[in-house]
Amino acid sequence: MSGFVLHPDAITDIEEIWGYIAADNRSAADRVLTEIHTAIVSLVQFPHVGHSRSEITSRPLRFHAIRDFLIVYAPDEKPLVVLAILHGRRNPRIIAALLRERK
Repeated sequence: MSGFVLHPDAITDIEEIWGYIAADNRSAADRVLTEIHTAIVSLVQFPHVGHSRSEITSRPLRFHAIRDFLIVYAPDEKPLVVLAILHGRRNPRIIAALLRERK
């Protein structure tokens, strides 16, 4: 058992990240996804390592940065629920809107 589940939209996020990077370099895309997966696995062990962002959501979610991306997850869920993997330079209002849609 992996100890985490990906929200269906988080799966889409991962596919889009891979596709965007792979358009230039498939092996780099594979490395980025491996790093994201490794980070998620480590969050299972230490779920509160991420930080909260009350200006984005009032939900008990945490944000963990890996490279240019934010892993958005529910640290108190068992298994850990990854809601999104988003580019960290997105406008916080857009991130908030995306998270409101993901339940």
